[in-house]
Amino acid sequence: MAYTDTTPVEESSTDSREPVESIEAMDVAENVSAASLGMASPQAPRTGNGISSNEVPVEVMTSLEMDHPTLTEDRRLSPDTSPTPLSMRASHSSSRPPTVAADSPLQAPRLADYTDFRQYLKDVYEFRRETESTGLRAYSYSAFSAAADIRSPNYLKLIIEGRRNLSDDMISRFARALRLNKMETEEFRVLVHYGQATEPIQRNQFLKELADLRAERAFASGAISEQAWEKIPGWMGWVIFAMTDQAGVQFDPEELYRLIRAKTSPDDVKGALRKLMQEGHLVGDSPTQMTKGRDLIESPQDLPVAMIRKLQAELIYLGIESLFRDSPKEREFGAMTMAMTQEEFDHVRFELRQLRKRLQKDLMVRRQSSKGDRVYQLNIQLFPVTDQSGH
Repeated sequence: MAYTDTTPVEESSTDSREPVESIEAMDVAENVSAASLGMASPQAPRTGNGISSNEVPVEVMTSLEMDHPTLTEDRRLSPDTSPTPLSMRASHSSSRPPTVAADSPLQAPRLADYTDFRQYLKDVYEFRRETESTGLRAYSYSAFSAAADIRSPNYLKLIIEGRRNLSDDMISRFARALRLNKMETEEFRVLVHYGQATEPIQRNQFLKELADLRAERAFASGAISEQAWEKIPGWMGWVIFAMTDQAGVQFDPEELYRLIRAKTSPDDVKGALRKLMQEGHLVGDSPTQMTKGRDLIESPQDLPVAMIRKLQAELIYLGIESLFRDSPKEREFGAMTMAMTQEEFDHVRFELRQLRKRLQKDLMVRRQSSKGDRVYQLNIQLFPVTDQSGH
């Protein structure tokens, strides 16, 4: 299969091996122990605040919460079969929401289904044209402008077509015209910021914030139960859980804070450690004798999709932090961009899952006889960047 490798890969002067593709969100349901991959590599020097001295500052959102067995969004399918491809799953194969059958009743567009705010505005406008027009007067751009207290009658049209951007003030006005409540307004604000950001780091920050907000909204609405929300540890919980397989670790909050490379705080580390011990995930009589207890997730198939996406966004962002913080000698990042048939996509996806399972199994066996040197995060991504042409 021919492909074009479009992404340069950093390589250290001492290692000329071909890069492996990377920087992804884990499948969250076979990796209950995949977070515990500890191997040797020199640690960058630390400054007094616990941040490595060679780190380029990258803003990281707080409240990085979620879990890590191989939770895929299509987790009800067997991991040993080629599952439904991403391009056939409506809510994350593109910025457009799932289509509705022609004989189904017309439904209002749901903000939570969108990653493109302009498409959302377009769909809301078309929905109102269908449902709020009367025999005497059709719903129009000017009607939306009036509701948003905007003088320009065609301002919505300019935004939808990408000829204008929304300021924070205009975001608030649009939210009022869209009839959004307080939580939805904040979600819309982040969605707009994500859509208008031009720098990849900014876009990833807003996308992670959007995932957090949507998970919180699902919890507030009852779509995610309090039990599901509380029992799922954040990314830090997974790291601390995996550190039981790292040599020489003492489970003292200050010591853990010193060792964890991602941006966090001593209080967050203390809270994550306390929760793991209270829930029985970590057991032991002293900080030097802590071992794994219960699995972090016992029923991954029951987790809501919003929580899975929240975790996946956090794990991707940990990779972005590493890209700017760590030496190429300490990490392996690479990427390739290629055209594939549906059959090829299914095959590659299946092979990637088998690779992850094989690595996990081999490393788990090794950890039975010896400790690792460090905890590593392995992310794997494969996703569509174009739609089918339809010809």
